[in-house]
Amino acid sequence: MDSGGGCAGMAPELLRLERQPFVTVIIPTYNRGQLLADTLSSFMSQQYPSDCYEIIIADNNSTDDTRTQAAPFLSGGTVPVSYLLEPRQGVHFARNSAAKIARGEILYFTDDDMIADENLLREIVKPFALDDRIGAVTGMVLPRWEDPPPDWVRKHCLNGVLSLNVREEELLVTSYDCGVYSCHQAIRRDAFFRAGGFNPENTAGEWIGDGETGLNIKIAGLGYRFAFIASSVNNHRIPARRMNQSYLNRRYANQGRCDSYTSYRKHRHDFRNLVRLIMADSLKVPVSLLGCLKYLLLLNHEWRFCRARISYFVARIAANRKLLNDGDRRTFVLRDNWLDE
Repeated sequence: MDSGGGCAGMAPELLRLERQPFVTVIIPTYNRGQLLADTLSSFMSQQYPSDCYEIIIADNNSTDDTRTQAAPFLSGGTVPVSYLLEPRQGVHFARNSAAKIARGEILYFTDDDMIADENLLREIVKPFALDDRIGAVTGMVLPRWEDPPPDWVRKHCLNGVLSLNVREEELLVTSYDCGVYSCHQAIRRDAFFRAGGFNPENTAGEWIGDGETGLNIKIAGLGYRFAFIASSVNNHRIPARRMNQSYLNRRYANQGRCDSYTSYRKHRHDFRNLVRLIMADSLKVPVSLLGCLKYLLLLNHEWRFCRARISYFVARIAANRKLLNDGDRRTFVLRDNWLDE
């Protein structure tokens, strides 16, 4: 393997484990009772020894029938399932609190709108045997459309816009985050705790941090590597409400807030640099607007992304302004350890 970018490693079918590591599957959930039941069913049916994994449902203070939907899975199945109520609103609270009670040497994080392939766990643990420096592993994240997607979604959004990870490689080992999303992310336990857990992201309905992006940066900073294995597949349910312009604008706006957080953590911008960033982004808003108008006239779907970029820059400007004016916010952003809450 190289020590820099990426490499193919050995063929996935040649990977063999001397033993199966114990895995904790962590599923944060909020007001998606019916979806959660489908996700749990898929993880209860894994082609992985039932005594080698457990499932933790991390209920982030749901007000729907989540507990009722989860109840049948808690009573004496072959795979141990536990239920954790995390009343603090914020998905990082749910993930981190579950990790602290997990027994697994591998922590596997997913979401409550995922349907796991039956071989997901069996395959995702394999790259860890390649190298002790591999700290996080992911695999394919494929769409499961609830309605037929518009052409522009199918053409342009089979990527991070919908938290999808579709790659040509069968096996990839890198020194950088290769599309490791928290909906399909296995992490070596010691790497997770040394890194200080997930950074905040969606917290009480407001996007305030960089979530798994920040965690992955911290893992890389500790010298760990990342792997992708195509044979570990999770399926992301994509409802119609994520296939319109309103969702695209929100997704880009959230990314703007995330990037402000990430950039400040990396560069520790002073007053002058924050002002420069705000001014530069302010100039990009009218440029994106002109692009939006041009592509609209050409009936080109690129107008949608120019419009979304306006939302991105407006959100990043607002986030940087808050950093400029609020010392508590600057202190908050620079925090590394989110496990001691």
